[in-house]
Amino acid sequence: MGTITAGNARYPMQPAERPFPYRRGLIIVATMATAYVASHFFRASNVTIGLDVMRDLSIGPEALGALTGAFFFGFAAMQIPCGFFFDRFGPRYTVTGMLIVASLGGALFTLAPGWAVLLTGRMLMGAGCGVMLIGSMVVISRWFPPDRFSTLTAIVLSIGLLGNLAATTPLAWAAQAVGWRPVFGAVVLFTALATVAIFLVVRDAPAGHPFLSRKAEPAGEMFRGLIEVLRNPLLKPILALNFCNYACTFTVQGLWGGPFLREVLGLSPFAAGNVLFFAVIAYQCGMLAFGPLDRRLDTRKGIAIGGTLVITVLLAILALFSHPPAWLPISVIIAMGFFSASSTMVMTHGRGIFPDRLIGRGISQ
Repeated sequence: MGTITAGNARYPMQPAERPFPYRRGLIIVATMATAYVASHFFRASNVTIGLDVMRDLSIGPEALGALTGAFFFGFAAMQIPCGFFFDRFGPRYTVTGMLIVASLGGALFTLAPGWAVLLTGRMLMGAGCGVMLIGSMVVISRWFPPDRFSTLTAIVLSIGLLGNLAATTPLAWAAQAVGWRPVFGAVVLFTALATVAIFLVVRDAPAGHPFLSRKAEPAGEMFRGLIEVLRNPLLKPILALNFCNYACTFTVQGLWGGPFLREVLGLSPFAAGNVLFFAVIAYQCGMLAFGPLDRRLDTRKGIAIGGTLVITVLLAILALFSHPPAWLPISVIIAMGFFSASSTMVMTHGRGIFPDRLIGRGISQ
C-alpha cells in the first residue's frame, strides 16, 4: 500500500479493489452533521441568554464566565480519552455514548435550581459534545477519498453552525417569549433523538476497511500510540495555529461578544443577537469558501496562516480603539466569523500527518 499526496499532506492509499460507497457515506456524514447542531447550540447559547440566567439564578458575571468555561473544560478534558475510544471502539459507539452524556448534562442545565447544578450540566454538555467533530472527521476519512476531506469537513462544520444560528436571534426571541428553560428542554430532546439516529445509521467504516478487521490494541500499545502522536514534529505548529485561530474567535463569539454589544455599545438583546447571527452566517460562508481551496491552491499551510494573521489584525483593531463607533466592532466581529473558517485547513492538515490506526488519537489533539 503506497501513499498519495493532497494539499501538502500524505495519506495511505485505499485498496484499489474497495471503491468508496459515496451514497452510504453521505447519509452517515449527514446524520453526524445534524447531531453536531446541538453541540454548537450548547456551546454558543450562554452568550445570548447569559444575562437572563444571571437574573434567574441570582449569579454574577464571574459565575457566568465560569459556566461558559465549564463547557470548554469538559470539552477539552474528553479529547484525549475520546481519541482512545475512537481507535478502540470506533465512532458509532463513542459518539452514541458521549451524546447520552451530553443529553444528561443538558437536562441538568435545564432543570438546575442553582449554580452548582448549572455548572455540572454545562461541563457534562461540553464533555459529551467534545466527540462530535472528531467523530465526523474519522467517518469522513474512512468513507471518502483524501481529496474530499476538507470539503466535507467544512460542510459538516457549516451544518453544525446552524446550532450557532439558533443560539443567536432565534434563542433571544424564544427566551423572551417562553423562557430559556423550555428552549433548552427542546434542544435536549433533539439531542436525544440525534443520539438514537447516530446509533441506527452510523457505521465505523465501509466493508473491507482495515479498521473492521483490526485486533484490539492492549493498553500499553494504545499509550505508545499516543506518545507516537505527541512526538510527531508536525503536530506543534498545527496546535499553535488552531489555538490562535479557533480559540480567539470563539472567545469573542461565544462569551465576550454578547455582553460587549449589549453593555458597551448599548444594543438591545435582539440587536446583539442579530450581530452574532450575521457573524455565524459569515462563518458558514467562510467554511464553504475555504473548504475547497486546498484542492484548488494545493496549499493548506498558506491558507491557515493567512487566515490566522487576519484574525490577529482584527483582534488588534478591537484592542486599539477604546471608544470606537459602533459600526467598527460590529464589522470586526462579523469579519472574524468569516476568516476563522480558515481553521478548517488546520484540522485537515492535521488529519494528513497520522495513519488510520492513530486517527482518533491524532485528530483529538
